[in-house]
Amino acid sequence: MAGIPHDHYEPKSGGEKWLHRRLPVVSLLYDTLMIPTPKNLNWMWIWGIILTFCLALQIATGIVLAMHYTPHVDQAFASVEHIMRNVNGGYMLRYLHMNGASLFFIAVYAHIFRGLYYGSYKEPREVTWIIGILIFVLMMGTAFMGYVLPWGQMSFWGATVITGLFGAIPFVGEAIQTWLLGGPAVDNATLNRFFSLHYLLPFLIAGLVIVHIWAFHTTGNNNPTGVEVRRGSKEEAAKDTVPFWPYYVIKDVFALAIILAVFFAIVGFMPNYLGHPDNYIEANPLVTPAHIVPEWYFLPFYAILRAFTGDVWVVIIANFLTGGIIDAKFFGVLAMFGAIAVMALAPWLDTSSVRSGRYRPMFKWWFWLLVADFFFLMWLGAMPAEEPYATFSLIGSAYWFFYFLVILPLLGVIEKPLPQPETIEAAVAADKAAANGGAGAAEATPAE
Repeated sequence: MAGIPHDHYEPKSGGEKWLHRRLPVVSLLYDTLMIPTPKNLNWMWIWGIILTFCLALQIATGIVLAMHYTPHVDQAFASVEHIMRNVNGGYMLRYLHMNGASLFFIAVYAHIFRGLYYGSYKEPREVTWIIGILIFVLMMGTAFMGYVLPWGQMSFWGATVITGLFGAIPFVGEAIQTWLLGGPAVDNATLNRFFSLHYLLPFLIAGLVIVHIWAFHTTGNNNPTGVEVRRGSKEEAAKDTVPFWPYYVIKDVFALAIILAVFFAIVGFMPNYLGHPDNYIEANPLVTPAHIVPEWYFLPFYAILRAFTGDVWVVIIANFLTGGIIDAKFFGVLAMFGAIAVMALAPWLDTSSVRSGRYRPMFKWWFWLLVADFFFLMWLGAMPAEEPYATFSLIGSAYWFFYFLVILPLLGVIEKPLPQPETIEAAVAADKAAANGGAGAAEATPAE
């Protein structure tokens, strides 16, 4: 394994040597568990194991649920009720699967914002970051298709609204929409397509997760200081790192246990808290719900989608310059996907030479405003498409793009960062000195 110098697996017994020559799987596991990891990782580095657990939970429960589900418009809703009432443990499997999706997105959003704050997207981890964003996009697609499967009112009308967005794409939109739906409207062919893709995509996500792990094992973990592990020799690297096993494995398992205690409490006592009541009514194409909203984890991007109406000046200009090709509906689609694209471009939009936000005083203010803006957009996405929410959505959407396209490039030019530690070892020593009441802090403080 390339990257930080460390001890590699050496087979000792005859059996180990025989297997190692033919299939070095033990070597791969050893190098993965014993990889040197920066010794200053904080509790924001726990989300990887939470995400891994969620993926395994969703695949395991999804496979069993698929054994009892019927992907047909006349039987889908009833088959879900059958799972809830007649299958042994079926209600628990469904609640685990349903709330597991929410835990999945809580963890991925925490993971993404941690990466944005500590500069985990910067060189040499650009590819790792891009793969992570691809995983996020596939998660959104998988979750959307899964939300359609219960075939309740919100499932049906959510599918109608979201697939209708593809029809806004000039020239080819109608053909793409028909291909997605399997016909002119949301019907049985749509349900079959979504069921098949919902079953398939998690395995594609699992493959990308393996590549994602491989990528950051090659470059090494980022850390709260943003300072790279010394790679001159194994002895130098050992001063900045500890083996992943047992130190971080135990820490991650402890964090997982705490989060699972809360998760199972929600599953056991309030499993429907995050669900929409209309989705417990069987789908009816003749009755439109008063207010169509997606699941909570889509709400920020749903608010961005709805923010750009035909009255917004940037939409008017785009419509004029393209001769009417980019109308308000298509502009909203571009904005929604663009909100994810600008995150993927963060490695090239951030011009600062300092990786960690810990040493960027101006950056901190703008970043925490971005986090607040994300929750603001989430709230707005659940509100009706009327004033004053429409104006607020436009303001929130504008700041999202302003942060990535203007603030990040500009801060690298005008911001004066704080002094950084020369090594991870020095940063750990300074933190210990501060925790001990400042004793020795002067010696441990990094030089400017």
